[in-house]
Amino acid sequence: MENQFDVVIIGSGPGGYVCAIRCAQNGLKTAIIEKEPTLGGTCLNIGCIPSKALLDSTEKFYQINHSFKEHGIYCKDIELDLHQMIKRKEKVVKELTDGVRYLMNKNKIKVFNGIGSFFSYKDEIITIQVQNQNETIFLNTKHCVIATGSTVVTPQDVGLDVTIDGDKVLISDHVLSLTKVPKSMLVIGGGVIGLELGSVWSRLGSQITIVEVMPDILLNLDSQIRQIAKRSFEKQGLNFLVDHKVVSIEIQGDSVISKIQNSKNEVITLQTEKVFFAVGRKPYTEGLKLEKVGVKLNQRKRIQVNPKTLETDVKNIYAIGDVIEGPMLAHKAEEEGIMVANKIARKYGHVNYDLCPYVIYTWPEIAWVGKNEDQLKQLGVEYNVGTFLFRANGRAKGMNETEGMVKIIADKKTDKILGASIVGPFASELLGECVIAMEFGGSSEDLGRSFHSHPNLIEVVKEAALDVLGEAIHK
Repeated sequence: MENQFDVVIIGSGPGGYVCAIRCAQNGLKTAIIEKEPTLGGTCLNIGCIPSKALLDSTEKFYQINHSFKEHGIYCKDIELDLHQMIKRKEKVVKELTDGVRYLMNKNKIKVFNGIGSFFSYKDEIITIQVQNQNETIFLNTKHCVIATGSTVVTPQDVGLDVTIDGDKVLISDHVLSLTKVPKSMLVIGGGVIGLELGSVWSRLGSQITIVEVMPDILLNLDSQIRQIAKRSFEKQGLNFLVDHKVVSIEIQGDSVISKIQNSKNEVITLQTEKVFFAVGRKPYTEGLKLEKVGVKLNQRKRIQVNPKTLETDVKNIYAIGDVIEGPMLAHKAEEEGIMVANKIARKYGHVNYDLCPYVIYTWPEIAWVGKNEDQLKQLGVEYNVGTFLFRANGRAKGMNETEGMVKIIADKKTDKILGASIVGPFASELLGECVIAMEFGGSSEDLGRSFHSHPNLIEVVKEAALDVLGEAIHK
């Protein structure tokens, strides 16, 4: 029958649509449900892609105003066309979301627009209801994959009595589409979202203050790399209030008055034009009606799954991405989607969570994989460390991008690479080499002995690998 499927996926973000494509490639009749008008989920529409488009545009603007003269390039009467910048961002988003739609058609994946929820589960057939403005549709399937992603943590979630109004008090959706540069903005949260979008508006002239409740920003990052990154942010004009929390927010005319308290209960008052709430994200399971089929949530309100198969407590119902435990990263969801699609098709599927890369697309970029030095000390693992600075690299000097460092850590006995951290130009790209080496169980010697083109930024990785055993050439 028309609405009978082998697999139905709820959610078309990176995890969902990638899972759907692999299911179709595996010969399974596949459908995907999306509640929004466009495919691609948060990542493509209001997350990863639009933020990176703006980061790229604003970095160019910042360099014209601050760095070009070092190259002998003098620009007069520089103007910012924010409307065009936002328009370009939207064009990038549209091209990619249209691309996902094309891939659905190419792979003969049926797309249903509406809110998907569980209706029943009987005789190993899962019935899913799709509700949109015009009709109610019922789909029958042998397997279901929940890929509904996450949504923003609200002020109410953390005990703040203020409304997200999209004018004075903002979330990332609003910050990505501002029509004018605010004179000042308080960013609540010193994580990835706060740092990236705070950087965007700082480069365009906004006075940014970032409040972080923890003792420092990015505590899961290697402490040495973190300090280099933080100094760079401060040099760019970002202000940090770490070990502080916002206890109240009040709108007064054209301003927002925020009271901010530190761990000693001392309170300061800050007046800004905008407040950007960037505390984090939470799993989105609203409206799924999980109770109808017996799918359970854990104590953190994430869907409970078998970590080896990603199957829920209910046979043939799986969950991937932000709705389950683990980092809320698009590439993590993609790998899980492929794994589940292969397992449904009775093929091999596996995700090496230990080698999930992390990236912050500020400038300089920050990227890391595996264990850092602080974590290995806690675990009691003996290790060697190799580091190398970008300022000693010929290509970095030629680019006038000498800020940052590569740090590689290897097991003291076996020399197997245990972790890598990078802060510097194009750190997100450079990290890939370390991830591949670690995936194949490579040693620092393997990485250091491999050919690297010259002059190139990737030589910083080579030198850091050589330095693990004290053999760096240019250090």
